Amino acid sequence: MMRRLFSSLFARLSLALLLLLLTIGGGFLVIERWSTRQYHEELTQRLNAPIAMYVTDQAELISNGEINKAELERLAERAMIINPSVEVYLLAEDGRILGHGLPPDAVNVQYVDLAPIKALIEGTRKMPVRGLDPRNPARNKVFSAHPVSKDGRLEGYLYVILGGSKYDELADSIRSSYAGTVSVSAIVALAAATFLAGLLVFGLLTRRLTGLTDTVQGYTDSDFSAEQSAVLASLAVNSSKPGEQDEITRLVVAIQTMAMKISELIDGLKETDRLRRELISNVSHDLRTPLSSMLGYVDTLLIKNGELSGAQREHFLKTVRNHTRRLESLIGDLFELSRLEANTIALHAEVFPLAELLQDVSQEFELEASNRNITITIEPGLERLQVRADIALVERVLENLLRNALDWTPDGGRIRLSVSAREKHVAVSVADTGCGIPTDQLDSVFERYYTVNKATKSQSKAPGNITAAGLGHKNSTGLGLAIVKRILDLHACQITVTSEVNKGTCFEFELPAAASA
Repeated sequence: MMRRLFSSLFARLSLALLLLLLTIGGGFLVIERWSTRQYHEELTQRLNAPIAMYVTDQAELISNGEINKAELERLAERAMIINPSVEVYLLAEDGRILGHGLPPDAVNVQYVDLAPIKALIEGTRKMPVRGLDPRNPARNKVFSAHPVSKDGRLEGYLYVILGGSKYDELADSIRSSYAGTVSVSAIVALAAATFLAGLLVFGLLTRRLTGLTDTVQGYTDSDFSAEQSAVLASLAVNSSKPGEQDEITRLVVAIQTMAMKISELIDGLKETDRLRRELISNVSHDLRTPLSSMLGYVDTLLIKNGELSGAQREHFLKTVRNHTRRLESLIGDLFELSRLEANTIALHAEVFPLAELLQDVSQEFELEASNRNITITIEPGLERLQVRADIALVERVLENLLRNALDWTPDGGRIRLSVSAREKHVAVSVADTGCGIPTDQLDSVFERYYTVNKATKSQSKAPGNITAAGLGHKNSTGLGLAIVKRILDLHACQITVTSEVNKGTCFEFELPAAASA
């Protein structure tokens, strides 16, 4: 119960303030009482310091070693009539009490320490100087003292306690009176007023924290919903300037920033999960389709092997081989794309002539292009242009772009490779005369499994009809342009695409020139 009562910050601050006020108030009361006593005793001792001297001068208290008790009692009685709080004692040279004006059984000690008495007489100690009270040995009190001499010879000391038993009785009665309690009452009232003011201030200060806590709790209880994130973002901030913001405002800004990042991470995780599910669905379909076809052909060969002619068996085997190669290509592209997205491929940059690489890559596709009457042209005059990049990865980019162009360029079409020098960069473009891409879909061509249906010009995700820049092609994995984009991202380079439906598409990217890399 107590833990729940003091679980809030406001309750803890209030308790801390109460304890602090009690400690300060108690300490102030003790110090005030002590300082008042010090002041009163010093004032009393200074005002009454000559009493012992005056009494000593009135009569001869010791004569020839004999104590004049009658004179001592008479002087003591006179002194107590004038000031009832004083008590007069006659001391020997060694501090032994020789006589006094009190009842015989009133004195409880026989000796008094002479060190304070000598210090007061000689003035070697700062007032107030306290000495032993013979009637109350447990307490030391201020006093007046003067040596008793005869013909220049020290006979003893007159020792006058300035706050005797009468003083103690009066002091005790005053403490319980109105005058004695007024200071305590004032301190208590002041502490109570300060405590109430502190509660008001703490309430104003913690009100914003309480509101912030409730909002954050609602945000977490809602599983970080967008609605509660909007509520958290709408919390007022006193000032937009960091130097003018207090700690609570900075906390609000920090929580708002954190909530925004959490929302972005959650959205990213949702998108990643969606892409993962989509990828699994697409990949599983792409794997299942050729596998099912291969299985069908293999089963046919096993069941009807004796009935099939040599040409039929050769056709079935070639079909299985083509599906196998397509599976190999798909798995290889998936593996490469995964490594690129995981940033596990290290970039090995080197300087090389771009013209030679373009020639080598174009030669890989010359036979296929020739069989389909497709012309691949490379602009001349590029021999001196050199770039600094990873030659293996750039070769992969050019291969994917040329493969994409061949897949979606009709027979008799043209593919043009061009290079141009720019400030600190070398631009490379691959243009074809294929079916083209609608303008509103150009931003999607680098996504996995992007396709455009040639007949309807509409976006499709249907596996088996997968491409990045045209009609779905049976040899395309739909991952080529995604790989191109990741490789160029690794080089910190951009790739752009322009296209016109039924006229062709052009991909262009830049590589750092060797002189500026």
